[in-house]
Amino acid sequence: MSPIPVGVQLYSVREDCARDLPGTLKSIAQMGYEGVEFAGFYGHSARQLRQWLEENGLKCCGAHIPLSDLSEETFQQTVEFHLELGNPYLVVPWLPEEFRSSRAAWLKTAEYFSQLSERLEPHGLRLGYHNHDFEFDWMDGEVQFDIFFSATNPKVFMQLDTGNAMHGNADPLEYLQRYSDRAVTIHLKEYSSKNPLALPGEGEVPWQDVFAMCECCDVTEWYIVEQEQYAVPPLETIARCREFLRKMGR
Repeated sequence: MSPIPVGVQLYSVREDCARDLPGTLKSIAQMGYEGVEFAGFYGHSARQLRQWLEENGLKCCGAHIPLSDLSEETFQQTVEFHLELGNPYLVVPWLPEEFRSSRAAWLKTAEYFSQLSERLEPHGLRLGYHNHDFEFDWMDGEVQFDIFFSATNPKVFMQLDTGNAMHGNADPLEYLQRYSDRAVTIHLKEYSSKNPLALPGEGEVPWQDVFAMCECCDVTEWYIVEQEQYAVPPLETIARCREFLRKMGR
């Protein structure tokens, strides 16, 4: 079995979370997931969320937060919330246009991320960035993803989304190799050029190679399932994702 634990991004079951978060967490634990990554907190306190996680034997394997949560005005409040939650991974999943509109904007954003990572480190918190597909477009002779990550300090980790990368015509293996020291968590998302509803194992992501790349570097701390489109109800979808990973020895 893989020593890397498996979590799920709660955006995958966002409607279920909005209706009944504690019940959804219980179902996720029963599927065999070991952790969850938040995408919003549904109005609950960090203390309440942590209690529900502990009741179900789950860990917090991250949270997607807007970059504005780390502004000067909200930085301390954000730190305190995530410390109480027990979440060490703060992941920015999206950047407003002004942060990525040019090479100069990307470099300025990279510098800002580096500064934030330095401020978070004394609190035991880490800052990461999650890709979509546009980061793999070229700009001034270089892929935007590389402009950003080559300019950040190594403390800023990469949360590579395999499916999103392939939607951007990128090879996830290339980026896992190039930034092997930054691949702290990874989003396991399928990509299929023929079926947008494909679950892991039904598309074109080279899963065995992805796992081998993550497991050889001794850096990756969490596999995180994310599924955004569904052929069956969301909870059944992530249950099938977990079963696929189990069959793959993860």
